[in-house]
Amino acid sequence: MKQNYLYLYNNLINYARNKDLYKDLNREDNFSDRLTLFLLHFSFFLKNYKNDENKTVLQEIYDFNFRQLELSIREIGYGDQSINKKMKDYINLFHSMVSEIHFWEDLSKSDKLKKISFFLSDFENIEYLLDYFQNFNDYLSKKTLNSYLKSVSKL
Repeated sequence: MKQNYLYLYNNLINYARNKDLYKDLNREDNFSDRLTLFLLHFSFFLKNYKNDENKTVLQEIYDFNFRQLELSIREIGYGDQSINKKMKDYINLFHSMVSEIHFWEDLSKSDKLKKISFFLSDFENIEYLLDYFQNFNDYLSKKTLNSYLKSVSKL
């Protein structure tokens, strides 16, 4: 099953590496930008598949993804103390994302724009990102968790 989680993690990383997402960033993208986009993708993923039936699998995916993020931070060269602080910050950011998009379908377009721009404040064309994440959310809602885990899906 760990291999399936790696497929999922790599897919989310690939989504966050999509160059089109960075075209309206007024500076060179950095690790923090990519991580923020990764966490947004992961938030939408969890939102779409959260139910009692998937609870255990989603917890394993959550643990696996944050373990992988910690390894990535270590590879960058942060020390143990810095890693603990960074991971705490990233986990808090992620949980605020999950909280903000929980009722995504019930939000107006302007409310969605506010939520996306809160996390992606350095990006100029927030409407493009809103459309992108709306399409991503719709895409996820049409697939089952098992179908997503058993294939290397592309948006």
